Amino acid sequence: MRPLRILTWHVHGSYLWYLAQGPYELVLPVKEGRPEGYGGRGGSFPWPASVVEVPAADVAREQIDVVLTQSVRNWEVDRHEICSPAQLRLPQLHLEHDPPRSSPTDTQHPVDDPAALIVHVTPFNALMWDSGRTPVRVIEHGVTVPADVRWTGERERGLVVVNGLARRGRRLGADVFARVRQDVPLDLVGMFAQEAGGIGEIPLPDLPAFSAPYRFFFTPIRYTSLGLAICEAMLLGMPIVGLATTELATVVQDGVNGYADTDPRRLVEAMRALLDDHELAAKLGAAARETARERFGIERFTRDWQALFTEVAGAPLTRRP
Repeated sequence: MRPLRILTWHVHGSYLWYLAQGPYELVLPVKEGRPEGYGGRGGSFPWPASVVEVPAADVAREQIDVVLTQSVRNWEVDRHEICSPAQLRLPQLHLEHDPPRSSPTDTQHPVDDPAALIVHVTPFNALMWDSGRTPVRVIEHGVTVPADVRWTGERERGLVVVNGLARRGRRLGADVFARVRQDVPLDLVGMFAQEAGGIGEIPLPDLPAFSAPYRFFFTPIRYTSLGLAICEAMLLGMPIVGLATTELATVVQDGVNGYADTDPRRLVEAMRALLDDHELAAKLGAAARETARERFGIERFTRDWQALFTEVAGAPLTRRP
């Protein structure tokens, strides 16, 4: 049997790379100039051969089994521009990466179609969105790190990984980071990190080895989805320190695999304890790695996606005329 062919867009590069580890083909539309969503096999990712680029103008002639949108634009505009009428009658999945923005409790999800399916990346996101009549599933993150890279923690500093922190402000905890950094040595990496006094962007393949010497991983984020970088750091064996909000509150057990609190002052105390005690950091980091192996294993992740693709492709949801 041939692998299922999934039409999707390059929206979140790191997530797409992990999704590409499954036993199916990802068909990525591309346009001249590689505009948003049409970047194909771009970035610094070691894409497998199962990720195929197709000119957007040719997508309508491709054999596709499932359409997977990943942004509001994908759902409302892109699929209608490049898909054939027959492809729009295929199973339509929408991958939602984030929690609602305008209101955390009363925002109607833009995908309003009982014949579609919204896939959330965390239970928290699914809880907060009002999905109305559209069915919902949750597939939690799956990550991997090089087998020969593990946390060592000899660098007496904390690591923060956030893209565009200065530009994204309070929601991503720019003020929390600035305040905590006055009391604890922290290094920030990510896109545009220099704007907040950080180091800069580290390519995904290089991030595990770069992260391993840091004593702990700190996330100052108030409100967003669960970052892949957190899962990757846990899998390395790094203790996690962060605000006990969103899905992180179910991932970090305070004093077990890291520290989580809603008071940044108590988090500063926890970070100082980790800086003073490498053995404590190693103990919490080992527990973090076990949590990541059990909850965020790449095998479980790709198995969940393959099962969902097979389910909807084999028994499509009832289509409206």
